[in-house]
Amino acid sequence: QVQLVESGGGLVQTGGSLRLSCAASGRTFSRYSMGWFRQAPGKEREFVSTINSSGGTTYYADSVKGRFTISRDNAKNTVYLQMNSLKPEDTAVYFCGAVDGWSRALTPRGYEYWGQGAQVTVSS
Repeated sequence: QVQLVESGGGLVQTGGSLRLSCAASGRTFSRYSMGWFRQAPGKEREFVSTINSSGGTTYYADSVKGRFTISRDNAKNTVYLQMNSLKPEDTAVYFCGAVDGWSRALTPRGYEYWGQGAQVTVSS
């Protein structure tokens, strides 16, 4: 069982930065690939970024590539999402998830555990 808690959301102006954190409970954090997804009102949950269990491989949605950076610290059981050059279209609730394996890391259906979400609002 893995419990995930996101933090670091908030309100920021266009062009600003935020860093989201996702703290995991349990000793098995390092076996999971971790992902960030987001969901805007009236829209489906969409993939943002994912990182494999060791942290050596990452993948990003085209919409955030070059602006967002995912990282993890397995000693702290935490995964991060650094978000720079934020745009109003980045406004959403951001969720972190844990998946046992890399092949299912790009779709929300593959994830076994989810956090409660963190609101990110980018004002124009």
